Amino acid sequence: MPLRALIVAACAALACALAPSAASAKIVEVGQAPTEAVPTCPASPCLAVSRTTGYQAKVVDSRAHYVIPENGRIVAFSIRLGSPNKRQIAFFEENFGKASAGLSVIRRGDRLFGRIVASSPIFQLSNYFGQTVQFPLDRALKVEKGNIIGLTVPSWAPALSTLTEDGSSWRASRALRGCDDTDRQTAQTTVGALTQYRCLYRARLTYTATLVTAPRPNPVPEDDGR
Repeated sequence: MPLRALIVAACAALACALAPSAASAKIVEVGQAPTEAVPTCPASPCLAVSRTTGYQAKVVDSRAHYVIPENGRIVAFSIRLGSPNKRQIAFFEENFGKASAGLSVIRRGDRLFGRIVASSPIFQLSNYFGQTVQFPLDRALKVEKGNIIGLTVPSWAPALSTLTEDGSSWRASRALRGCDDTDRQTAQTTVGALTQYRCLYRARLTYTATLVTAPRPNPVPEDDGR
């Protein structure tokens, strides 16, 4: 049974056993947008994210798609991967190693600072090129409303669209003068890491996360004095 179906079944069972449906948790695919971003590979150039942590700052005219809408837990991470050819894979592996990525949860601060408050394991991607692969998390990530989901890539990942003119953009954890230096390691792999996300690129990252929101308890009845 697909992961989403299992989550739905589990949540439904929990709701039936413990509380009215209005109080049950919701399942939200954070990062899902009206139009899906398509990775470039195997086209030429084959664009990839490399050695950084990034988050989708804007999709067309909305900044909300990658923002956590309610408190809850992230239970899975999905990434749509391009299908680079042998020559392209050889180039990236020679320069960056095997393709890999993980999910990061970022708490935004002032002046484009962001702190990693939770992160998934780093997953190897080479066996999934050409797929949209979903990785269930053995340990769910606790998140708060207003956090952002980000993509951490310590090596490289074919998970980047072509340049866009529709207003979409993503930010990377690179210094302002290092936006063109995609070889330098800037991936934020430690929970608690604080850095500025200064570099803005007009493209889309191809990832989402599955959020199960925290259930809301019944209101406390008022004391009628009897």
